Amino acid sequence: MKYDVIVVGGGMVGAATALALADAGMQVALVEQRQPMPYDNASEPDLRVSSINLASETWLRQLGAWQHLQQMRLCPYQRLHAFELASHVVAFNAKEINHSHLGHIVENRLLQLALWQQLDGKLSLYCPAYVTALQQSAEQASVTLNTGEILEAKLLVAADGAKSQLRQFAGIGTHGWQYRQACLIARVRTPYPQQDITWQQFTEQGPRAFLPLPDHQASLVWYDNAAKVKQLAALTPAQLQPLLLEAFPAQLGQVEVLETGWFPLAKMQVNQYYQNRVVVVGDAAHTINPLAGQGVNLGFADAKLLTDLLTTAFNQQQDLAAESLLANYQRKRRLANNIMMAAMDTFYVGFSQQMPLLRKLRHLGMAVASKSGKLKSFVAKYAVGLS
Repeated sequence: MKYDVIVVGGGMVGAATALALADAGMQVALVEQRQPMPYDNASEPDLRVSSINLASETWLRQLGAWQHLQQMRLCPYQRLHAFELASHVVAFNAKEINHSHLGHIVENRLLQLALWQQLDGKLSLYCPAYVTALQQSAEQASVTLNTGEILEAKLLVAADGAKSQLRQFAGIGTHGWQYRQACLIARVRTPYPQQDITWQQFTEQGPRAFLPLPDHQASLVWYDNAAKVKQLAALTPAQLQPLLLEAFPAQLGQVEVLETGWFPLAKMQVNQYYQNRVVVVGDAAHTINPLAGQGVNLGFADAKLLTDLLTTAFNQQQDLAAESLLANYQRKRRLANNIMMAAMDTFYVGFSQQMPLLRKLRHLGMAVASKSGKLKSFVAKYAVGLS
């Protein structure tokens, strides 16, 4: 079968990419190993959640997926607090940037499902399936699936995650490192109804974060050295509960631990964003320290730019894998992703140091930031994707 574009990977970023291209009139194939599970209103929230910023929300609305998500579960927040000491809280409020909210906490699987609901009938779906071989020529590229089917297209989009098989088949190398830290996630029941705030406390062992969920639930994120996180993850909910109450600030309240999980922290970026007729997006292109929850937003920004460029080329009957097009995509997204990666690494290193002078400088910086309206407004707009 021949297509204009084949997207490999039907997660959040891959599904959004395929949907945008199909909506632009292209013949699109989407290859994915597993379909998202149907939504059950009685089901418990998933452990894997993302903070979706305003820029991502706007695009998802344009694609028609956000409207499906609104019929399921999502949690808006209007305020964001960041602090090391309780006396120096940098507080962001949606009103300061003239918006009703700063973002939403969304379950990954529900966002993927919302995108898939919008895909219906718009493209060719190969699921369950995965790529076993890649061939490229000057005019086209083709993939062989585990089913034996061979698909051809002008361009292949690798959106199949951090361990992307298509990226490896294309010979696109990566660089990066494993952080010394890991991350514990705990879904908890709180004494409060759905809250409108997310907050993050910086400690020398790593941040502690609170992400609101619908009803009386929340997601807690505890960064620490990998060995300690593994130990925490092995505890029963009853054993973990007093440790959470001790490690998190008092504003958390008395919580009940419902479910836990953990993952190591790693940074990765591709050496190049394309090779011949294969281009990478999302986690296939980069993974960052999830300190500010920006990973999926960077992926959506990749997909938005790439699909805009491809739509223009398609309408002008140009080659979808033209060197100038893919080089333009690489230049813009590499710069934006590098800026965010550098910012996350600065926070990671800066708050993990225990030197007294650096500690005083951190406290001074947080105190200044908490009183600087213009600086806060700039940071808030950048974080939510408005600048």
